[in-house]
Amino acid sequence: MSTYARRQVLGAAAGVTAVAALPIALGTQAQAAEPTAGQAGQWVPVPDPIPVPLDALFDNDGIDTATARGGDFDGSGYTFPGEELPAGRVEVGGVLFLFPSSAAGAKNNVVALGQRIELPKGRYLSALFLTAGSYGNASGTATVHYADGSSTTAGLGGSDWYSTGGSLSAAYRYKPDGTKDEHRVGIGTSELWMDPRREAIALTLPKTNPAEAGKSSLHVFALSLQPVTQGRALALRDAHSTNSLLESTGAQSVEATVVNAGTVAVLAADGVSVGVDVPGARTVEPARVRRLDPGEQARVRVGIRNRTGTAPGTTRDGTVTVSGRGGQVTSREGKLTLGVADYQPTDASLSGHQAPYWFQGAKFGIFIHWGVYSVPAWSPVGKQYAEWYWNHMQDPANAVHAYHREKYGEDFAYDDFIPMFRAEKFDPRAWVELFRDAGAQYHVLTSKHHEGFALWNTKVSDRNSVKMGPRRDLIKELFDASKRYTPELHRGLYFSMPEWFNPDNPWMGHAPRNPYTLQPEPYTGYSAGKDFVRDYQAPQMLELIHGYDPQLIWCDIGGANDSLHVLADYFNHAKNRRRPIEVTVNDRSGIGFHDFTTPEYTTYENTVVAKWESSRGLDPFSYGYNQATPDDAYMTTEEVVHNLVDIVSKNGNFLLDIGPRADGTIPEIMQTRLRETGRWLRTNGEAIYDTTYWSRMAQLGEDLRFTVRQNEAFYIHSLARPGAKLTVEASVPIRGGDKVTMLGHDRPLTWTVSNGSLVIDVPEAVRRAGQYVWVFKVEWQG
Repeated sequence: MSTYARRQVLGAAAGVTAVAALPIALGTQAQAAEPTAGQAGQWVPVPDPIPVPLDALFDNDGIDTATARGGDFDGSGYTFPGEELPAGRVEVGGVLFLFPSSAAGAKNNVVALGQRIELPKGRYLSALFLTAGSYGNASGTATVHYADGSSTTAGLGGSDWYSTGGSLSAAYRYKPDGTKDEHRVGIGTSELWMDPRREAIALTLPKTNPAEAGKSSLHVFALSLQPVTQGRALALRDAHSTNSLLESTGAQSVEATVVNAGTVAVLAADGVSVGVDVPGARTVEPARVRRLDPGEQARVRVGIRNRTGTAPGTTRDGTVTVSGRGGQVTSREGKLTLGVADYQPTDASLSGHQAPYWFQGAKFGIFIHWGVYSVPAWSPVGKQYAEWYWNHMQDPANAVHAYHREKYGEDFAYDDFIPMFRAEKFDPRAWVELFRDAGAQYHVLTSKHHEGFALWNTKVSDRNSVKMGPRRDLIKELFDASKRYTPELHRGLYFSMPEWFNPDNPWMGHAPRNPYTLQPEPYTGYSAGKDFVRDYQAPQMLELIHGYDPQLIWCDIGGANDSLHVLADYFNHAKNRRRPIEVTVNDRSGIGFHDFTTPEYTTYENTVVAKWESSRGLDPFSYGYNQATPDDAYMTTEEVVHNLVDIVSKNGNFLLDIGPRADGTIPEIMQTRLRETGRWLRTNGEAIYDTTYWSRMAQLGEDLRFTVRQNEAFYIHSLARPGAKLTVEASVPIRGGDKVTMLGHDRPLTWTVSNGSLVIDVPEAVRRAGQYVWVFKVEWQG
């Protein structure tokens, strides 16, 4: 893992514009046919979102062109390329925005510093923004003001423009000197819930930082408002084809978001379904919407399959249609890509890939940092990563430098630890059964960390666990055990793109040397003189892909790479197998493309719609085993569960790391924490796995989080032990006849809605039945 902060993704990014995932264009929100006799009510059309001009508030010029300079988006002189971005009326994710001009010297975005934006007076479901963050992710609390003097608050965030393509993306940005920095940048969408029962008159932006170097700032480019509709009404947003396959049928998925923009709940009796009509393919798995309360959203997946004669990758005009109560409710027309063609080694082709549905639903994985660093296994507790031991040794000011001298002596090289890494007590079956008992859905092993020691029989170097140390293929043994004893778990591999002291491309600027005398030392098992990327890095990644079939590759650091070719090969290898598998890759392979982002030892304040995964160790600040860490310094089970719930409520996965000892044993304290987490998940897992975030808000106060099981239930997670009454001051999707229980105590609980808040009676016996996080289930009955 890296010891420096990496740029991550924050904010509700709706998607990345791509050749292989063409969006449905803004079309007619069609009114349904007249209801037949006996049907109560008819579908009414939904007004298009109302763009709100922001020109008067623009205070930052973040867009330049090759001939019109002078902008400074981030305080360091970098800007978006105007040639790559639209201007004027533009649709993003099915929503109409007024995107600012990139004219020379023109201001084109607002840096969020608490400004008040006056709104056309009206009742709205939500405010939709085009946002970006500079110098990292930016977020804060926004306030909506109503005509009656009341207000509501919710989080508003923006993705780091340098971390993701975003909804509006560009292949490069301009440097201060006007030359191109060939790295994708983007602008995403964020949505702010508004109370449709009250007339809104204004909103106040969060207070972030001014656009200065090194400070995280939230930039707002455009704002649109979605009006509420009186009656029974559905809107369709962000309809687009994907390269993902549905797990149930293997059909290609077309995704869309259905929004209840009316004042009447959608129930099972309404028969709402979503289908696709396109020449060359047929709908084989329509999406059903059985419950959608006013203001709620359902993210649906429709399965289509190409007809005979339609080549994969064919683009056709098609229609995504919502039907219900015997007629068409609404539809959108546009381009659809039919079938998944082979991937090409280009940004455009790879950008059609996305995190597979198994990964989106898994929520909880186990990270395993294990290598030569597991022998010395030391760093100051809670201060730095123990797996960075070799690099820490180089710095005379670092505690590891002095520790190594005192413990091993100045002549003891780091590679002298290799024979001591024996893995003699490694029991792969025990490992994977522990992961299963922890409730994890996938595991990710370090195939090679920054020290360059491979845990498999790589053919391009003898610096590996088969030729040295354990004399075993550790990856093969773990994967074989996982396939045999825990086949339900998905298998992944971490891979460090650079190596600290590889003589052909030393990340730290020099080949191995004695940190005390600065004399050269060998890079054991490696023959210098290679092209690092072509002859070593890329071949190793391909060995892992073709030899071990990982369903997830977790790259680290980036740097020099041939990731376009390697990942195209990875995706094609997975999809063209006799039994195709869905695979995924993170955001650290050194190119702009990724399926998910990876903050470490941190999480987000708000929901992040672009898929993400937070990782951290059970250790207070280390992924590798640190023998100096006392048992009472590790995360408690309560902290693990709180982290898991918080992350999942914001659309993240939690990759929890353990650091085995050099002999292959997992410290007892780590085993205990994992098993205790598993016991909580056995009771409460239905509120975690295969759920989605609540579109209105991720959390309420410090103690409440929310998840949704589409068409079935709404979950309220209380991170604090509730009192005799649990009050949720939010518009929870609940109606008369719905059943409320607490997981682990199945008897129905009494509930009421008072002044817009849900109040649940929680008897003492119910409170005693919970632990760590108390999960209340609103089971929808209609």
